[in-house]
Amino acid sequence: MTTTRLPEQAVPGSSEHAWPLPAPVPSGPRPRSRRSARDWVVDVTCFLLAVASGLVLVGITVSEPDPPAAVLVFADIAVGGAATLALWWRREWPVAVALLLAVIGCFSEMVAPAALIALFTVAVHRRPTVVLAVAAANLAGSAVFALLRPAEDLSFVWVVVFGVLVTAAVVAWGMAIRARRELVVSLRERAVRAESEQLLRVEQARHTERTRIAREMHDVLAHRLSLLSMHAGALEFRPDAPPAEVAAAAGVVRASARQALEDLREVIGVLRESPDEGGQTRPQPGLADVPALVEESREAGLRVRAEYGVADLGAAPSVTGRTAYRVVQEALTNVRKHAPGSVATVAVTGGPGTGLTVDVRNPARTGGVHADALPGAGTGLIGLLERVTLAGGGLAHGWTADGEFRLTATLPWPA
Repeated sequence: MTTTRLPEQAVPGSSEHAWPLPAPVPSGPRPRSRRSARDWVVDVTCFLLAVASGLVLVGITVSEPDPPAAVLVFADIAVGGAATLALWWRREWPVAVALLLAVIGCFSEMVAPAALIALFTVAVHRRPTVVLAVAAANLAGSAVFALLRPAEDLSFVWVVVFGVLVTAAVVAWGMAIRARRELVVSLRERAVRAESEQLLRVEQARHTERTRIAREMHDVLAHRLSLLSMHAGALEFRPDAPPAEVAAAAGVVRASARQALEDLREVIGVLRESPDEGGQTRPQPGLADVPALVEESREAGLRVRAEYGVADLGAAPSVTGRTAYRVVQEALTNVRKHAPGSVATVAVTGGPGTGLTVDVRNPARTGGVHADALPGAGTGLIGLLERVTLAGGGLAHGWTADGEFRLTATLPWPA
């Protein structure tokens, strides 16, 4: 059976797909992994944007009719520019960087864009409670700045309202990005899990097919090889037989070997071809083929008494008939293996509505002991029990009080 290999999922960190993805940010205060190419582009862009925006704000303030003192402007640019460098560590310690920039923002106008970028990072990578706390710190810093350096054309209330709106927009944007990333991670995990489940189903299907092939090969080849053994034994113990009898026995051996190969080919063909392929394979044996199976065993030298209590053997359902055939086949094979020379009794009774019963009995090996004649639970009986159970029936086997080994299978036969 061919195995189809599923395509591998593209995950962060793989050599082929890592460059456009962000490196994972730890949830706690511990070192993060190396920056990806995307991280470097974003970090450089954020730093340049923060510096440019801060300089624009300072320039607007300087261009006012009553600008602050040159010393204050120089201190604002120096302190704000130095604080903006903290954005390089916003991935490792987003909360600490955001709080630091919020404090410096109480008296520095240039650091305001960097503080918003740090707040956005916190909104993307931290819990909502932490995000609200950092946002409150930013609002407090902007309120203190508005008190220390009031605007000429705007009242304190409007400055606070504008700060609340900008902070809310940044927080909402960051939390939306966080939700989208969590969705992508969830979908990726589901895809990986679906791939694993698919591989598990393929492995289970492969194991099921191997089990079916092994069971069918055991049922068919064990029967044929036991016939070959009986015919070869006849040639071995009668070396002085007439040439005509030796030739006839050799012909039977050759025919049985060829039949075994044909059966093996048919078994594998039936198991590997689907019903829709229309393969040219022989139909599976059913209950109507049990008399031919018994007659074949008789021709091989096994003494069998057969009793058929079914009005129409060919009317049995396909699963029930095929299972009954395998039960008789396995039972006669075990008789040839473990009790040669004994007389086996095969009884098939039942009908629609009452179910089907297959009963096979044989005495112990001539001159042997019950415990040595047949192992307690062989592989063949285990497989047969599984087959009968899957067909909805039951199987019982063991020694009776009369010293016979009895194998009884009950199978459903709907009305």
